[in-house]
Amino acid sequence: MAGRIFGIISCNYNDDSFGQLTAVRSVASLPFGGRYRLLDFAISNMVNSGIRTIGLVTPYQYRSILDHVGAGKEWSLDRKHGGLFLLPGSIYGPKGAHCSFMLRDIIKNQPYLDRAKADTVLICGSSKVFNMDFRPMFAAHEAAGGGITMLYKKVSDSAARDALYLDLEGDMVKNMTRETIGAANCFMDCFLIDKKLLLNFVEWYQNFSHIDMTEIMNDNLETLPIHAYPFEGYLGQVNSINDYMRCSQDLLRAEIRQELFGGPAKIRTKIEDNPPAKYSAEAEVRNSLVPTGCQIDGLVENSILFRGVKVKKGAQVRNCVIMSKCVIEEGALLENVICDKFVTISSGNKLSGTEAKPLVIGKNSNI
Repeated sequence: MAGRIFGIISCNYNDDSFGQLTAVRSVASLPFGGRYRLLDFAISNMVNSGIRTIGLVTPYQYRSILDHVGAGKEWSLDRKHGGLFLLPGSIYGPKGAHCSFMLRDIIKNQPYLDRAKADTVLICGSSKVFNMDFRPMFAAHEAAGGGITMLYKKVSDSAARDALYLDLEGDMVKNMTRETIGAANCFMDCFLIDKKLLLNFVEWYQNFSHIDMTEIMNDNLETLPIHAYPFEGYLGQVNSINDYMRCSQDLLRAEIRQELFGGPAKIRTKIEDNPPAKYSAEAEVRNSLVPTGCQIDGLVENSILFRGVKVKKGAQVRNCVIMSKCVIEEGALLENVICDKFVTISSGNKLSGTEAKPLVIGKNSNI
């Protein structure tokens, strides 16, 4: 079945709630987990499920995505047949988690659909953190006779999440809503749709190209076969700064790291050759992720570091996310802080946010 499916990953949306982190990049290319980007999860899940033709709908600010994915070599997508396609998105991509699958992006890239030999398309967003083999979902879609199959996870804290929720009757979707309390079926920004049906949507709604695909599906619940497929594993939703910090901290739990990165289905990313992390005699590291290329001479606790970070003697980093090539000088103290790439924190500075509102330091800043 996987050979008859091609993929589209929507990267052309942004969210002002990320502040400086998305000033020059889309949510899809946010660094995550010490060495990854958020879109790595969607690409890797597709490739690990046997999909070999994948289109990325890119935003106007596409440089970071292009720099990261290149020709798709790390995902075995640098191929003669199929492979990775960079698709142009609308010049002004949608804002917020409510608009991830704008029809105008599909219309703009209709030649990609027309030329695809497969008859089913898997469409995913790029702000969800999970590791999944889609092949059982493909089989369920085929057994149900096609149409649309939406991926969901049953969550217990829906009141605190900005997401779309599905009201189900058996495996059929009966309603979609953004207002719910307590346990609910959270749509994971991922669905299968027959190519013929998707092209019908383009024809029916071409004069309303600003509409989101989920709105089209909601409008046609009574006439279209829309099924739902459950996901039982870990789901991280990155729709805000708080979500980003929460999901990053989740990686400090061994069982979540094992599920996301320790199984046979690997989350792939751009390869960088760095020496091993170096720890001096004065270094203290507790419950933290420290990748290659780092130099630790101070204290790092409950934190996620990225490649090439330097924490100098006497510096203290607690409950932080420190991105690539940042330098924390001697005696600096950081707590509940997110530092974007190439930030330098000078000696003696004390910077702190809170768990509810982490402090964000923009890229290339010198504090």
